[in-house]
This record gives sequence, C-alpha cells and structure tokens, in this order.
Amino acid sequence: MSDLALMRAALEEAAAAAALGEVPVGAVIAKDGEIVARAHNLRESGRNATYHAELLAIDAACKALGGWRLWQCELFVTLEPCPMCAGAIINSRLRRVVYAAPDPKAGCCGSVADLFALGFNHRPAVEGGLLAGEAQALLRDFFTQLRAGRGREGNA
Repeated sequence: MSDLALMRAALEEAAAAAALGEVPVGAVIAKDGEIVARAHNLRESGRNATYHAELLAIDAACKALGGWRLWQCELFVTLEPCPMCAGAIINSRLRRVVYAAPDPKAGCCGSVADLFALGFNHRPAVEGGLLAGEAQALLRDFFTQLRAGRGREGNA
C-alpha cells in the first residue's frame, strides 16, 4: 500500500473513534507496505489515559508480529504524537512515523518539542502533513459538535 492509502486507513480509524465519542485520532502500523495493526483513541470509553491510538496500535503490532521491536515497521497517525506516544515510538524502535495534522498543544515531533531529535538510542524518520486537511477537519468537526452538544445540555 502507498503512504496515501495507509494514511487513509488511519483516517478511517479516526472516524471510528469520532463515532464512539472519542477524539478522532487513528493509527495504523505497516510492515512492507501492509497493515499489521490498526487502532483509534479509546480514552473515554476505556477510561484510561494511555489508550491513545498510537499505543493501542503498537500493542496490537507487537502481538501480531510476536515481539516488541518494530524496527521494520512504519506508523501512520492522524495527529502528531504526544510525549507519551513519542516515547513508545522510540522504545518500540519504529523506523518511520508519518503524521497528518500537527498538534500545537502536545505534539512532540516538532510542534511543542521534538523528542526524536534528542539523544535517545533510537530516532525514527518523521514526516508530517500527509492529508493534514482531512485530519484537521475531523478534529474541528468533532470539537464543534462537542461544544454545541454541551451548549444544548446547559440550556435544557
């Protein structure tokens, strides 16, 4: 699969998250261009701060491939990884990260900080901006609907 097709799969995961009332972030992990794991945010329904799309996808990829080293794999995610997810990316040895939208509040691939530029034992290649507009639209629409819903409940 191409990078574009892999990011579209991540966007499908983000849409699935939104349908559940979760912040619409989706991730896929590919090896040799084929998806080995896919996930989306489940923090609200799972009631767990660590249930980010990236961490769930890393967990699923480790299980699917039978080990914790994902050095032959690439992560495609709809939002720039946060510090927690960037740490997991380093520790799982993912060779490449492609994200769609930057995250000016928590992004650790250059927006707020660049953890991959520090002296850790592993530094994945990083590319940002692939289908950023589509990912940003999902996020914008989700939060617009969330705010509108809160407004109606407050007036009831």
